[in-house]
Amino acid sequence: MAFWFVYVARCADRTLYIGIARDVAARIAAHDAGTGARYTRGRGPLEVLATRRCASHGNALRLELALKALPRDRKLELIASPPKLASFARACTRAQRRLRRAP
Repeated sequence: MAFWFVYVARCADRTLYIGIARDVAARIAAHDAGTGARYTRGRGPLEVLATRRCASHGNALRLELALKALPRDRKLELIASPPKLASFARACTRAQRRLRRAP
């Protein structure tokens, strides 16, 4: 089973970028080469601050969206504490399961 990863990277201009990939190292290399996301072009090199493994592409997308919706200080708080990031990721997954079961 191939896992997906959500990653948080810091650009050279100190902004944060959040994305998903199956191979984070290859994706960061693409960003640094200028062939990644438009946002990261000219903002490299990127430094990976945190990664979180997800069981499915859908879970990775949901976690990415939830992280992007947070203010910068909350993102930094989650990145600084792997247990908090793990708890946040589990909460996102549980919320999605509840939505699927709702009539």
